[in-house]
Amino acid sequence: MISPTSESDKIGLRLERMPVTKTTWYLIFLLSIGAFFEIYDIFLTAYLSPGLLRSKIFSATSHGLFGLSDQATFAASTFAGLFLGTILFSSAADRFGRRSIFTWSLLWYTIATLVMAMQSTAINIFIWRFIAGIGIGVELVTIDAYIAEFVPKQIRVRAFAFNAFVQFLAIPTAALLAWILIPLDPFGIAGWRWITLISAFAAIAVWFIRINVPESPRWLATKGRMKEAEAILDILEKKAASSVQQPVLTATPEAHHQIMHPSIKGRIIIMVIFQFFQTIGFYGFGNWLPALLAANGATVVHSLKYSFAIALAYPIAPLISFLWADKFEAKWQIVFSALGIASFGLIFSQQTSPFPTIVFGILVTFSNCSLSYSYHAYQTELFPTSIRAKTVGFCYSWSRFSTILSSYMIAFCLQHFGSKGVFSFIALSMLIVMAVIGIFGPSTRNRSLESLTSS
Repeated sequence: MISPTSESDKIGLRLERMPVTKTTWYLIFLLSIGAFFEIYDIFLTAYLSPGLLRSKIFSATSHGLFGLSDQATFAASTFAGLFLGTILFSSAADRFGRRSIFTWSLLWYTIATLVMAMQSTAINIFIWRFIAGIGIGVELVTIDAYIAEFVPKQIRVRAFAFNAFVQFLAIPTAALLAWILIPLDPFGIAGWRWITLISAFAAIAVWFIRINVPESPRWLATKGRMKEAEAILDILEKKAASSVQQPVLTATPEAHHQIMHPSIKGRIIIMVIFQFFQTIGFYGFGNWLPALLAANGATVVHSLKYSFAIALAYPIAPLISFLWADKFEAKWQIVFSALGIASFGLIFSQQTSPFPTIVFGILVTFSNCSLSYSYHAYQTELFPTSIRAKTVGFCYSWSRFSTILSSYMIAFCLQHFGSKGVFSFIALSMLIVMAVIGIFGPSTRNRSLESLTSS
């Protein structure tokens, strides 16, 4: 039975009634800047490997762990850290607040990445990559919860598309820097170290973001800190144009379910299965792109050049998708994106000449980006504010665990069956994604966070 509307539910109502203004998009932009550095660091998995091979720190042969390449262990150590960060520490954002955890997790991964840039052995790089991954894992979950709680329902998916546009600018940035710097040793320092050291800029950005982004009013309300929540909303409402006609909404009390409630457990099961398989497509392509290109006959320099051309699609895709992101159910955007990854990926694996390789690489990337922003929005909608970071983190952690395993599986497929084997593996994973979300995923379009968790 739903209880009468509480004071905390009225905070959600005020956020839903608030006009969408430049202030709304500015807050999303600032949070996305934090995510930019996270994505930059994650995709170093793909773009640093050629430099680490060039410096003879990594071996391209099967001398690494489990008889596979060092790149597989590099990816696995990254996602082992992400797994630990999401499954053990994401609930910290529910306990201590979105703003505090956003700040400290960003600093955590920045320091660890800077230390990694100073290492000269594969094992030390793996260790510090794992430590950095812990901070990244906490950060991405916190940003998702932050954005979902600030924006009204009518722009929620577009907000995540815009967030994806900003954060995915990091991927062509990393690809361009790798293409330029890895063949060189500026001032006698290996190019891969320069690329890693750029993460230091995150430490500068984090304090600017912290000053300008308030705590989530929804989170404050769940902790009984109503005066603070109302003060933040008063400021935001004053910044909104007072002449804008605000819609009249009916408050739907948010149920304060625990994680083992039947309705929550069902959604967790759906998203755990989804997360385990979706990441095989996203990171199976993104983390291995230069290696996949090399397997199709490209040289190291050409593979980095083609990778940069394909990486340009990462920010462009969500920017284009911004035009229709809220006009269709997020679940169906996920399903059709998975279909695109499977089909375009299989065609990509058949290509050997530059132009079709880049074209189908861009189409795979476009599908990956559409899958990413739509599921980030979709997942945060399914769980109540009081346990949003914890449940999202738990579900998200299975994508990290999957990537640890799939890193070795993709290395095995690439080593024995080439890029065609890799994309056959990816296509099968995407079919599972399509089935679980298409058949069992609830519809969420144009519903408030409170109404989605009221039953």
